[in-house]
Amino acid sequence: MDTRRALLVDAFADEPLAGNAAGVVPAAGDLSEEQMRAIARELAVSETAFLRPSTTADRRLRYFSPSQEVDLCGHATIATYAHLREAGEVEPGEHTVETNVGVLDVEVEADGTVWMSQDRPRVERVDVDYDRLGTALGIDPAALRDVGADAPVAVASTGLPFLIVPVNFLENLSRADPDPDAVETLTDEHDAAGVYAFTFDALEGDSTLHARAFAPSLGISEDPVTGTAAGACGAYLREVGAFDDFPDEMVFEQGHFLDRPGRIRVEAKTGVRVGGRGVTSFDGRLAVPDDEDDGIIEA
Repeated sequence: MDTRRALLVDAFADEPLAGNAAGVVPAAGDLSEEQMRAIARELAVSETAFLRPSTTADRRLRYFSPSQEVDLCGHATIATYAHLREAGEVEPGEHTVETNVGVLDVEVEADGTVWMSQDRPRVERVDVDYDRLGTALGIDPAALRDVGADAPVAVASTGLPFLIVPVNFLENLSRADPDPDAVETLTDEHDAAGVYAFTFDALEGDSTLHARAFAPSLGISEDPVTGTAAGACGAYLREVGAFDDFPDEMVFEQGHFLDRPGRIRVEAKTGVRVGGRGVTSFDGRLAVPDDEDDGIIEA
């Protein structure tokens, strides 16, 4: 039975056991889809990135949640390139990565910060029943209506669509207690991967907003820090004219209510990209069953 190196890298964090943990499998070119699914189930984090060769970019990444393949994952991309930089396998500068949504640009800075360009943004405002939405999220519907006129609910995507839901105050967002089935029904109706609820009432003085992400359809009840959703939200803020003078860079905070605080740097003034650092918290090997075997990974 083959063994394969696997890591857990905490993305959008400066220290271990913070931010959002992603699985990273550095040499995955010969793994079958079923083997990648099994490894993702065993690592049991929201997404695992599998590094593979590419004919159209410097590298290829495929992403799997514990339940299915995901077309794009921001924090797992940040985690992968943070590992590659730490291992000395990439130099600071510009790189390209092939994903299921196309070839994207990745910039690695000398201090280890990784910037990931997002796909062309799409933002579509949607009509919602605030009572139904509030019940699904476990948030007082009044907290959603209060900001709905200036900040409407929308589906936004820079590669992976999210239902963007503004909330008036952090106190109300902190009390969210989602009904997973109701949230999944809502996101399915809007062809979204999950809900990204945010408020401008942030914890830190230099933060633009505080966010929480719920994606039960991907098997993720709540995601600690969500790069693709942050990019989508950046595009949304530009689309709805959230600022008189749109900032060159924003900072989104997330994960505090899961005791995994993280910070995402977001640029959305023209194109959209997200940035952050990553810290390796686990580096080991997994035994991988043969492709024809049905057994799960042995730790």
